[in-house]
Amino acid sequence: MTIRKTVLAGTLAAVTLLAAACSSNTDTSGENGNGSSSVADKTITVAYGKWNETDNWGKWLTSVKEDFEASNPGVKVVLNPIEGSQYATKIPLLMMDESTAPEVLAEDSFMINADSEAGYLEPLAVDAWDDWSNFNEGIKAAVTGTDEKIYGVPFSTDVRGLYYNKQLFEQAGLPVPWEPKNWEDILTASRAIKAQLPDVIPFWMNSSKAGQEATTMQTLQMLLYGTDNTMFEDGKWVTESPGLLSSLEFINTIYSEGMGPKLSQVMTAQAGQILETDLMPNNKVAIALNGNWLTGNWSPTGGKPWPEALDVYGFAKMPTQNGQGQGFTSMSGGWTLSVGAKSAQKELGFEFIKLATSKEHNKEFAMLDGALTPRTDVASDTEYTGQPGTLYGVAAEFITYTHVRPTNSDYPAVSTAVQEMVEKVASASLKPDAAMKDYAKSVERKVGADKVTTK
Repeated sequence: MTIRKTVLAGTLAAVTLLAAACSSNTDTSGENGNGSSSVADKTITVAYGKWNETDNWGKWLTSVKEDFEASNPGVKVVLNPIEGSQYATKIPLLMMDESTAPEVLAEDSFMINADSEAGYLEPLAVDAWDDWSNFNEGIKAAVTGTDEKIYGVPFSTDVRGLYYNKQLFEQAGLPVPWEPKNWEDILTASRAIKAQLPDVIPFWMNSSKAGQEATTMQTLQMLLYGTDNTMFEDGKWVTESPGLLSSLEFINTIYSEGMGPKLSQVMTAQAGQILETDLMPNNKVAIALNGNWLTGNWSPTGGKPWPEALDVYGFAKMPTQNGQGQGFTSMSGGWTLSVGAKSAQKELGFEFIKLATSKEHNKEFAMLDGALTPRTDVASDTEYTGQPGTLYGVAAEFITYTHVRPTNSDYPAVSTAVQEMVEKVASASLKPDAAMKDYAKSVERKVGADKVTTK
Protein backbone atom coordinates (compact mmCIF):
# COMPACT_ATOMS: atom_id res chain seq x y z
CA MET A 1 0.00 0.00 0.00
CA THR A 2 -0.45 2.07 1.37
CA ILE A 3 1.04 3.76 0.19
CA ARG A 4 4.78 3.36 -1.92
CA LYS A 5 5.95 7.55 -5.87
CA THR A 6 6.67 12.54 -10.69
CA VAL A 7 8.80 11.82 -13.26
CA LEU A 8 12.44 12.68 -12.54
CA ALA A 9 14.79 13.59 -15.32
CA GLY A 10 16.81 10.63 -16.55
CA THR A 11 19.83 10.49 -18.77
CA LEU A 12 19.69 9.20 -22.32
CA ALA A 13 21.75 6.25 -21.17
CA ALA A 14 19.19 5.36 -18.51
CA VAL A 15 16.37 5.41 -21.05
CA THR A 16 18.40 3.24 -23.41
CA LEU A 17 19.09 0.70 -20.69
CA LEU A 18 15.43 0.56 -19.74
CA ALA A 19 14.39 0.11 -23.34
CA ALA A 20 16.82 -2.76 -23.73
CA ALA A 21 15.73 -4.37 -20.50
CA CYS A 22 12.10 -4.35 -21.56
CA SER A 23 12.48 -5.25 -25.22
CA SER A 24 10.37 -8.37 -24.61
CA ASN A 25 7.34 -6.07 -24.52
CA THR A 26 7.29 -5.66 -28.31
CA ASP A 27 4.61 -7.42 -30.35
CA THR A 28 6.11 -10.61 -31.74
CA SER A 29 2.97 -11.74 -33.54
CA GLY A 30 3.64 -13.69 -36.68
CA GLU A 31 1.65 -15.95 -38.96
CA ASN A 32 0.30 -19.44 -38.47
CA GLY A 33 0.25 -22.22 -41.03
CA ASN A 34 -2.72 -20.62 -42.80
CA GLY A 35 -0.88 -17.37 -43.28
CA SER A 36 -3.00 -15.48 -40.70
CA SER A 37 -1.95 -13.71 -37.50
CA SER A 38 -1.95 -15.99 -34.44
CA VAL A 39 -2.69 -14.96 -30.86
CA ALA A 40 -0.18 -17.60 -29.83
CA ASP A 41 2.63 -15.33 -31.00
CA LYS A 42 1.68 -12.40 -28.78
CA THR A 43 3.41 -11.23 -25.60
CA ILE A 44 2.18 -8.87 -22.92
CA THR A 45 4.34 -7.28 -20.24
CA VAL A 46 3.13 -6.56 -16.71
CA ALA A 47 5.18 -4.01 -14.74
CA TYR A 48 4.77 -3.78 -10.99
CA GLY A 49 6.59 -2.68 -7.83
CA LYS A 50 8.63 -5.17 -5.85
CA TRP A 51 8.50 -3.58 -2.40
CA ASN A 52 10.47 -6.16 -0.47
CA GLU A 53 11.91 -9.64 -0.80
CA THR A 54 8.56 -11.21 0.08
CA ASP A 55 7.17 -9.83 -3.21
CA ASN A 56 3.50 -10.57 -2.52
CA TRP A 57 2.54 -8.67 -5.66
CA GLY A 58 4.77 -10.96 -7.68
CA LYS A 59 3.20 -14.06 -6.13
CA TRP A 60 -0.30 -12.81 -6.97
CA LEU A 61 0.59 -11.80 -10.52
CA THR A 62 2.35 -15.11 -11.11
CA SER A 63 -0.90 -16.89 -10.21
CA VAL A 64 -2.83 -14.64 -12.60
CA LYS A 65 -0.21 -15.19 -15.32
CA GLU A 66 -0.60 -18.96 -15.05
CA ASP A 67 -4.39 -18.78 -15.34
CA PHE A 68 -4.24 -16.24 -18.15
CA GLU A 69 -1.78 -18.24 -20.23
CA ALA A 70 -3.84 -21.40 -19.65
CA SER A 71 -7.00 -19.74 -20.99
CA ASN A 72 -5.15 -17.98 -23.84
CA PRO A 73 -3.03 -20.76 -25.37
CA GLY A 74 0.33 -19.53 -26.57
CA VAL A 75 0.04 -16.01 -25.20
CA LYS A 76 3.11 -15.21 -23.14
CA VAL A 77 2.92 -12.98 -20.05
CA VAL A 78 6.21 -11.41 -18.99
CA LEU A 79 6.31 -10.06 -15.43
CA ASN A 80 8.61 -7.07 -14.97
CA PRO A 81 9.26 -6.41 -11.25
CA ILE A 82 10.78 -3.02 -10.48
CA GLU A 83 12.36 -2.29 -7.11
CA GLY A 84 9.92 -0.22 -5.08
CA SER A 85 12.42 2.56 -4.38
CA GLN A 86 12.92 3.02 -8.14
CA TYR A 87 9.35 2.49 -9.31
CA ALA A 88 8.27 6.13 -9.40
CA THR A 89 11.19 7.11 -11.65
CA LYS A 90 11.37 4.05 -13.91
CA ILE A 91 7.71 3.44 -14.75
CA PRO A 92 7.19 6.82 -16.51
CA LEU A 93 10.27 6.17 -18.66
CA LEU A 94 8.78 2.85 -19.72
CA MET A 95 5.33 4.27 -20.42
CA MET A 96 6.51 7.13 -22.63
CA ASP A 97 8.29 4.90 -25.17
CA GLU A 98 6.39 2.62 -27.59
CA SER A 99 9.23 0.09 -27.50
CA THR A 100 9.02 -0.35 -23.71
CA ALA A 101 5.46 0.60 -22.71
CA PRO A 102 3.95 -2.27 -20.68
CA GLU A 103 0.50 -3.60 -21.55
CA VAL A 104 -0.31 -3.68 -17.83
CA LEU A 105 1.19 -1.59 -15.06
CA ALA A 106 0.55 -1.03 -11.39
CA GLU A 107 -0.48 2.60 -10.98
CA ASP A 108 -0.78 4.39 -7.65
CA SER A 109 -4.20 6.03 -7.77
CA PHE A 110 -2.75 9.48 -7.09
CA MET A 111 -0.94 9.32 -10.44
CA ILE A 112 -4.04 8.54 -12.54
CA ASN A 113 -4.81 12.12 -13.55
CA ALA A 114 -1.22 13.14 -14.26
CA ASP A 115 -0.44 10.04 -16.32
CA SER A 116 -3.73 9.99 -18.22
CA GLU A 117 -3.35 13.67 -19.15
CA ALA A 118 0.22 12.94 -20.25
CA GLY A 119 -1.13 10.29 -22.65
CA TYR A 120 0.49 7.34 -20.88
CA LEU A 121 -2.70 5.48 -19.95
CA GLU A 122 -5.40 3.92 -22.12
CA PRO A 123 -9.06 4.55 -21.15
CA LEU A 124 -10.77 1.29 -20.25
CA ALA A 125 -14.14 0.13 -21.63
CA VAL A 126 -15.60 -0.73 -18.23
CA ASP A 127 -19.17 0.01 -19.35
CA ALA A 128 -19.14 -3.27 -21.28
CA TRP A 129 -17.71 -5.19 -18.31
CA ASP A 130 -20.40 -6.58 -16.01
CA ASP A 131 -17.98 -7.20 -13.14
CA TRP A 132 -17.32 -3.44 -12.79
CA SER A 133 -20.52 -3.17 -10.73
CA ASN A 134 -18.82 -5.13 -7.92
CA PHE A 135 -16.29 -2.37 -7.19
CA ASN A 136 -16.80 0.20 -4.44
CA GLU A 137 -18.30 3.35 -5.94
CA GLY A 138 -16.23 5.71 -3.80
CA ILE A 139 -13.00 4.04 -4.85
CA LYS A 140 -13.97 4.29 -8.53
CA ALA A 141 -13.58 8.07 -8.21
CA ALA A 142 -9.84 7.61 -7.71
CA VAL A 143 -9.46 6.01 -11.17
CA THR A 144 -11.63 8.49 -13.04
CA GLY A 145 -9.78 11.07 -15.12
CA THR A 146 -10.73 14.71 -15.60
CA ASP A 147 -12.38 13.62 -18.85
CA GLU A 148 -14.65 11.26 -16.84
CA LYS A 149 -13.05 8.17 -18.43
CA ILE A 150 -11.78 5.24 -16.37
CA TYR A 151 -8.01 4.69 -16.47
CA GLY A 152 -7.48 1.87 -14.01
CA VAL A 153 -9.10 -0.96 -12.09
CA PRO A 154 -8.43 -0.83 -8.32
CA PHE A 155 -6.95 -3.91 -6.70
CA SER A 156 -6.42 -2.49 -3.21
CA THR A 157 -7.34 0.29 -0.85
CA ASP A 158 -6.19 1.12 2.68
CA VAL A 159 -6.53 3.17 5.84
CA ARG A 160 -4.00 4.59 8.28
CA GLY A 161 -3.82 4.80 12.03
CA LEU A 162 -1.59 4.37 15.07
CA TYR A 163 0.03 1.03 15.85
CA TYR A 164 0.96 0.90 19.55
CA ASN A 165 2.94 -1.75 21.37
CA LYS A 166 0.79 -2.96 24.24
CA GLN A 167 3.70 -4.56 26.09
CA LEU A 168 5.80 -1.39 25.98
CA PHE A 169 2.81 0.74 26.98
CA GLU A 170 2.24 -1.40 30.06
CA GLN A 171 5.93 -1.20 30.97
CA ALA A 172 5.76 2.59 30.74
CA GLY A 173 2.57 2.76 32.84
CA LEU A 174 0.36 3.79 29.91
CA PRO A 175 -3.22 2.57 29.45
CA VAL A 176 -4.10 -0.43 27.29
CA PRO A 177 -6.20 -0.27 25.22
CA TRP A 178 -4.92 3.15 24.19
CA GLU A 179 -7.45 5.57 22.71
CA PRO A 180 -5.84 8.98 22.15
CA LYS A 181 -8.35 11.82 21.80
CA ASN A 182 -6.01 14.54 20.48
CA TRP A 183 -2.41 15.18 19.48
CA GLU A 184 -1.42 16.06 23.02
CA ASP A 185 -2.36 12.53 24.10
CA ILE A 186 0.08 11.20 21.50
CA LEU A 187 2.88 13.48 22.69
CA THR A 188 2.19 12.59 26.34
CA ALA A 189 2.49 8.87 25.58
CA SER A 190 5.63 9.41 23.50
CA ARG A 191 7.27 11.39 26.30
CA ALA A 192 6.44 8.66 28.82
CA ILE A 193 8.01 6.02 26.58
CA LYS A 194 11.15 8.12 26.14
CA ALA A 195 11.47 8.60 29.89
CA GLN A 196 10.77 4.99 30.90
CA LEU A 197 12.21 3.05 27.94
CA PRO A 198 15.20 4.95 26.51
CA ASP A 199 16.16 2.16 24.08
CA VAL A 200 12.76 2.30 22.35
CA ILE A 201 11.69 4.64 19.54
CA PRO A 202 8.65 6.43 21.01
CA PHE A 203 7.08 7.54 17.72
CA TRP A 204 7.78 6.47 14.14
CA MET A 205 6.57 8.36 11.08
CA ASN A 206 7.84 8.59 7.51
CA SER A 207 9.83 11.80 7.38
CA SER A 208 11.94 12.07 4.25
CA LYS A 209 12.06 12.45 0.50
CA ALA A 210 13.20 8.82 0.37
CA GLY A 211 9.84 7.88 1.86
CA GLN A 212 8.15 9.42 -1.19
CA GLU A 213 4.35 9.29 -1.10
CA ALA A 214 4.38 7.59 2.30
CA THR A 215 5.82 10.80 3.76
CA THR A 216 3.15 12.92 2.08
CA MET A 217 0.17 10.74 2.86
CA GLN A 218 0.98 8.77 6.00
CA THR A 219 2.61 11.67 7.82
CA LEU A 220 1.77 15.16 6.60
CA GLN A 221 -1.78 14.49 5.39
CA MET A 222 -2.65 12.32 8.39
CA LEU A 223 -1.81 15.36 10.51
CA LEU A 224 -3.16 18.10 8.24
CA TYR A 225 -6.56 16.49 7.69
CA GLY A 226 -6.94 16.37 11.46
CA THR A 227 -6.85 20.18 11.59
CA ASP A 228 -9.32 22.73 10.29
CA ASN A 229 -7.42 23.03 6.99
CA THR A 230 -6.73 20.78 4.01
CA MET A 231 -4.20 20.58 1.21
CA PHE A 232 -6.42 21.66 -1.69
CA GLU A 233 -9.51 23.85 -1.44
CA ASP A 234 -11.73 25.55 -4.02
CA GLY A 235 -9.48 24.56 -6.90
CA LYS A 236 -6.28 25.91 -5.33
CA TRP A 237 -3.36 24.52 -3.34
CA VAL A 238 -3.29 25.81 0.22
CA THR A 239 0.41 26.51 0.77
CA GLU A 240 0.20 28.34 4.10
CA SER A 241 -2.36 27.75 6.84
CA PRO A 242 -2.62 27.37 10.62
CA GLY A 243 -3.27 23.64 10.15
CA LEU A 244 -0.19 23.13 8.00
CA LEU A 245 1.97 25.00 10.49
CA SER A 246 0.54 22.95 13.38
CA SER A 247 1.31 19.74 11.48
CA LEU A 248 4.93 20.79 10.98
CA GLU A 249 5.19 21.83 14.62
CA PHE A 250 4.04 18.35 15.66
CA ILE A 251 6.77 16.79 13.51
CA ASN A 252 9.31 19.24 14.94
CA THR A 253 8.29 18.36 18.49
CA ILE A 254 8.76 14.64 17.88
CA TYR A 255 12.25 15.06 16.46
CA SER A 256 13.51 17.98 18.55
CA GLU A 257 12.61 16.11 21.75
CA GLY A 258 14.33 12.93 20.55
CA MET A 259 11.13 10.92 20.25
CA GLY A 260 11.50 9.96 16.59
CA PRO A 261 13.72 7.39 14.87
CA LYS A 262 17.33 8.07 14.00
CA LEU A 263 17.62 9.97 10.73
CA SER A 264 19.76 7.13 9.37
CA GLN A 265 16.79 4.78 9.91
CA VAL A 266 14.06 6.94 8.41
CA MET A 267 15.86 8.82 5.63
CA THR A 268 16.39 5.79 3.43
CA ALA A 269 14.29 4.06 0.80
CA GLN A 270 14.42 0.94 2.98
CA ALA A 271 12.80 2.69 5.97
CA GLY A 272 9.52 0.82 5.60
CA GLN A 273 11.20 -2.56 5.50
CA ILE A 274 13.37 -1.67 8.51
CA LEU A 275 10.25 -0.76 10.47
CA GLU A 276 8.10 -3.73 9.46
CA THR A 277 10.59 -6.59 9.54
CA ASP A 278 13.07 -5.46 12.18
CA LEU A 279 12.09 -2.67 14.57
CA MET A 280 8.45 -3.52 15.24
CA PRO A 281 8.89 -7.33 15.54
CA ASN A 282 11.78 -6.72 17.93
CA ASN A 283 9.75 -4.38 20.19
CA LYS A 284 11.83 -1.33 19.30
CA VAL A 285 8.92 0.98 18.37
CA ALA A 286 6.19 2.07 20.76
CA ILE A 287 3.93 3.97 18.32
CA ALA A 288 3.98 3.89 14.51
CA LEU A 289 1.83 6.08 12.27
CA ASN A 290 1.22 3.71 9.38
CA GLY A 291 -1.26 1.69 7.33
CA ASN A 292 -3.31 -1.46 7.74
CA TRP A 293 -1.22 -3.36 5.18
CA LEU A 294 1.66 -3.93 7.61
CA THR A 295 -0.01 -7.14 8.77
CA GLY A 296 0.75 -8.67 5.37
CA ASN A 297 4.45 -8.71 6.27
CA TRP A 298 3.66 -10.68 9.42
CA SER A 299 1.43 -13.31 7.82
CA PRO A 300 2.70 -16.90 7.39
CA THR A 301 3.71 -16.04 3.79
CA GLY A 302 5.08 -12.57 4.63
CA GLY A 303 8.64 -11.34 4.90
CA LYS A 304 8.58 -11.59 8.70
CA PRO A 305 6.05 -14.23 9.80
CA TRP A 306 4.88 -13.16 13.23
CA PRO A 307 1.70 -14.87 14.45
CA GLU A 308 1.62 -12.82 17.67
CA ALA A 309 1.86 -9.44 15.91
CA LEU A 310 -1.64 -8.25 16.75
CA ASP A 311 -1.35 -9.55 20.29
CA VAL A 312 1.63 -7.22 20.66
CA TYR A 313 0.38 -4.24 18.64
CA GLY A 314 -3.00 -2.58 18.85
CA PHE A 315 -4.28 -0.31 16.08
CA ALA A 316 -5.81 2.96 17.30
CA LYS A 317 -7.66 5.62 15.37
CA MET A 318 -5.68 8.78 14.65
CA PRO A 319 -7.30 11.65 16.57
CA THR A 320 -7.83 15.10 15.14
CA GLN A 321 -5.64 17.87 16.54
CA ASN A 322 -7.98 18.88 19.36
CA GLY A 323 -10.64 16.20 19.02
CA GLN A 324 -12.67 18.44 16.71
CA GLY A 325 -15.00 17.31 13.93
CA GLN A 326 -15.66 13.58 13.97
CA GLY A 327 -12.83 13.24 16.47
CA PHE A 328 -10.68 11.04 14.24
CA THR A 329 -9.13 11.05 10.79
CA SER A 330 -7.57 8.70 8.26
CA MET A 331 -6.34 8.71 4.67
CA SER A 332 -7.21 6.17 1.98
CA GLY A 333 -5.48 5.55 -1.29
CA GLY A 334 -4.84 2.40 -3.21
CA TRP A 335 -3.30 0.81 -6.25
CA THR A 336 -4.79 0.06 -9.64
CA LEU A 337 -3.89 -1.91 -12.74
CA SER A 338 -3.81 0.24 -15.88
CA VAL A 339 -3.10 -0.30 -19.58
CA GLY A 340 -0.17 1.49 -21.17
CA ALA A 341 -1.46 3.74 -23.98
CA LYS A 342 1.66 3.15 -26.09
CA SER A 343 1.75 -0.61 -25.62
CA ALA A 344 1.26 -3.04 -28.48
CA GLN A 345 -1.41 -5.38 -27.08
CA LYS A 346 -3.85 -3.11 -25.26
CA GLU A 347 -6.88 -5.39 -25.59
CA LEU A 348 -5.01 -8.35 -24.14
CA GLY A 349 -3.76 -6.05 -21.39
CA PHE A 350 -7.30 -5.19 -20.33
CA GLU A 351 -8.28 -8.86 -20.42
CA PHE A 352 -5.38 -9.62 -18.07
CA ILE A 353 -6.57 -6.86 -15.73
CA LYS A 354 -10.09 -8.27 -15.67
CA LEU A 355 -8.72 -11.63 -14.56
CA ALA A 356 -6.29 -10.16 -12.03
CA THR A 357 -9.04 -8.11 -10.36
CA SER A 358 -11.71 -10.82 -10.51
CA LYS A 359 -13.31 -11.92 -7.26
CA GLU A 360 -11.10 -15.00 -7.05
CA HIS A 361 -7.80 -13.27 -7.71
CA ASN A 362 -8.58 -10.09 -5.78
CA LYS A 363 -9.46 -12.17 -2.73
CA GLU A 364 -6.21 -14.07 -3.24
CA PHE A 365 -4.26 -10.80 -3.32
CA ALA A 366 -6.04 -9.23 -0.34
CA MET A 367 -5.47 -12.27 1.86
CA LEU A 368 -1.86 -12.56 0.74
CA ASP A 369 -0.90 -8.90 1.13
CA GLY A 370 -3.04 -7.77 4.05
CA ALA A 371 -4.74 -5.19 1.81
CA LEU A 372 -8.28 -3.89 2.00
CA THR A 373 -10.32 -5.00 -0.98
CA PRO A 374 -12.06 -2.53 -3.32
CA ARG A 375 -14.60 -5.21 -4.26
CA THR A 376 -17.90 -5.29 -2.39
CA ASP A 377 -18.34 -9.03 -2.90
CA VAL A 378 -14.91 -9.84 -1.46
CA ALA A 379 -15.53 -7.43 1.44
CA SER A 380 -18.50 -9.55 2.47
CA ASP A 381 -16.68 -12.86 2.10
CA THR A 382 -16.39 -14.50 5.53
CA GLU A 383 -13.11 -16.23 4.72
CA TYR A 384 -11.64 -12.81 3.93
CA THR A 385 -13.13 -10.93 6.87
CA GLY A 386 -12.35 -13.72 9.34
CA GLN A 387 -8.72 -14.16 8.37
CA PRO A 388 -6.58 -14.30 11.55
CA GLY A 389 -3.85 -11.73 12.01
CA THR A 390 -5.51 -9.01 9.91
CA LEU A 391 -7.17 -5.68 10.60
CA TYR A 392 -10.09 -6.01 8.19
CA GLY A 393 -12.77 -5.67 10.86
CA VAL A 394 -11.07 -2.74 12.62
CA ALA A 395 -10.20 -0.97 9.36
CA ALA A 396 -13.84 -0.89 8.30
CA GLU A 397 -14.52 1.62 11.09
CA PHE A 398 -11.53 3.75 10.07
CA ILE A 399 -13.04 4.26 6.61
CA THR A 400 -15.79 6.26 8.35
CA TYR A 401 -13.26 9.01 9.06
CA THR A 402 -11.14 8.78 5.94
CA HIS A 403 -10.08 11.32 3.32
CA VAL A 404 -8.57 10.93 -0.14
CA ARG A 405 -5.80 12.82 -1.87
CA PRO A 406 -6.60 15.67 -4.27
CA THR A 407 -7.46 14.28 -7.72
CA ASN A 408 -5.45 16.86 -9.60
CA SER A 409 -2.74 16.41 -12.22
CA ASP A 410 -0.46 18.77 -10.26
CA TYR A 411 -0.59 16.54 -7.20
CA PRO A 412 2.61 14.53 -7.88
CA ALA A 413 4.68 17.70 -8.12
CA VAL A 414 3.10 19.16 -4.98
CA SER A 415 3.62 15.86 -3.16
CA THR A 416 7.35 16.06 -3.85
CA ALA A 417 7.40 19.55 -2.35
CA VAL A 418 5.63 18.19 0.74
CA GLN A 419 8.28 15.51 1.18
CA GLU A 420 11.05 18.11 0.97
CA MET A 421 9.27 20.29 3.54
CA VAL A 422 8.81 17.43 6.01
CA GLU A 423 12.43 16.35 5.68
CA LYS A 424 13.68 19.88 6.37
CA VAL A 425 11.70 19.97 9.61
CA ALA A 426 12.59 16.44 10.73
CA SER A 427 16.29 17.01 10.07
CA ALA A 428 16.19 20.46 11.76
CA SER A 429 17.37 22.12 8.57
CA LEU A 430 14.52 24.62 8.90
CA LYS A 431 12.05 25.63 11.57
CA PRO A 432 8.39 24.84 10.79
CA ASP A 433 7.43 28.39 9.75
CA ALA A 434 10.45 28.74 7.46
CA ALA A 435 9.85 25.29 5.94
CA MET A 436 6.22 26.22 5.22
CA LYS A 437 7.28 29.44 3.48
CA ASP A 438 9.81 27.51 1.38
CA TYR A 439 7.04 25.05 0.51
CA ALA A 440 4.75 27.89 -0.58
CA LYS A 441 7.41 29.26 -2.92
CA SER A 442 8.17 25.80 -4.30
CA VAL A 443 4.53 24.98 -5.04
CA GLU A 444 3.95 28.37 -6.66
CA ARG A 445 6.91 27.73 -8.97
CA LYS A 446 5.57 24.29 -9.85
CA VAL A 447 1.89 25.09 -10.48
CA GLY A 448 1.69 28.87 -10.98
CA ALA A 449 0.62 31.74 -8.75
CA ASP A 450 -2.98 31.49 -9.92
CA LYS A 451 -3.30 27.99 -8.44
CA VAL A 452 -2.21 28.69 -4.87
CA THR A 453 -3.78 30.35 -1.87
CA THR A 454 -3.16 30.89 1.85
CA LYS A 455 -5.47 30.70 4.86
